Amino acid sequence: MTETQKASSGGKYEEVIGYSRAVRAGNLIFVSGTASTSRNPMAGQDEAYQKAQEAIKVISDALQKLGASLADVVRTRVYVRADTDWKEVSRAHRESFGHTKPASTWLVGNFLDPNVIVEIEADAVVLD
Repeated sequence: MTETQKASSGGKYEEVIGYSRAVRAGNLIFVSGTASTSRNPMAGQDEAYQKAQEAIKVISDALQKLGASLADVVRTRVYVRADTDWKEVSRAHRESFGHTKPASTWLVGNFLDPNVIVEIEADAVVLD
């Protein structure tokens, strides 16, 4: 059986729900749905872009804790609220993942926290 490693980001829901930000099993890493950690609402058209950038930064930090980077991501799942500017979220995604172009699924939905407008999951493969 493969030993697992876990990483936490200290997000408020990790303890409430009981999950890890990311789990590594062998050469596979699974990063949970990640939203912006910023609680300061941002006005204007850049809000979706900035919130997506912040979520990707949390994903990057979790990957680094487990010996990987954004370059190792092979799949993302992006969830946006219906009133969110998905094109701005896609700009942040493209800037972070455009060089590796992982498989990706995009969905519209609602979140447990009404302040969340975008949430991103990532799966990575670390090739040693």
